[in-house]
Amino acid sequence: MSKQKNPSTPPTAPEPVDWTGTRTQRIEYKPAATIFAQGDPATSVMYVEQGNVRLSVLSHAGKEAVVAVLDMAHFFGEGCLAGQSQRMATATALTACTIVVVDKPEMVRQLHAKPAFADRFLTHMLTRNIRIEEDLIDQLFNSSEKRLARTLLLLARYGEPDASHRTLPRVSQETLAEMVGTTRSRVNFFMNKFRKLGFIEYNGGLKVHNSLLSVVLRD
Repeated sequence: MSKQKNPSTPPTAPEPVDWTGTRTQRIEYKPAATIFAQGDPATSVMYVEQGNVRLSVLSHAGKEAVVAVLDMAHFFGEGCLAGQSQRMATATALTACTIVVVDKPEMVRQLHAKPAFADRFLTHMLTRNIRIEEDLIDQLFNSSEKRLARTLLLLARYGEPDASHRTLPRVSQETLAEMVGTTRSRVNFFMNKFRKLGFIEYNGGLKVHNSLLSVVLRD
């Protein structure tokens, strides 16, 4: 079995999308507000212009799992372009958010009319697919401690300039537990351990240092 060497290295934060000439709607959401719910009609693509968004899914048995926490300049809800008639996840504002909403027909028109925009959107989709594959490998082969370390590094955008100085969006230990696939008590134990080792710090918010990578690389 080959070991996972490191978390995916995110690209440099992209420039905001220029929506000139595109029919859009900007909607403001307060923290904890539902942007759309699992099972809602899927009629539009959305873009995080400001804030952080959590995507989660609920099983038939009532078990919730966090799929992703999205930062600024990320698209979501793009499943409608592939024929999804209903939302497959619930999108919730983690912080105050500004969301750009583009109806499906308008999004299709823009993708055909603007090659540069289409290239950017394709890059987003490919990056998202790579992330999903890496998350699956992470869940199958790594311990909960390594999965938590990788999740924190990804939230901190490991690999970007000044990433180690970036304060993470406010994410509860319950949410981290759902993302990692473990219990809140285990997350609390490892968070305290990481802090004692100097990998993370609390100072009005959570900061993740690049040294946390050593946990992911450890055999």
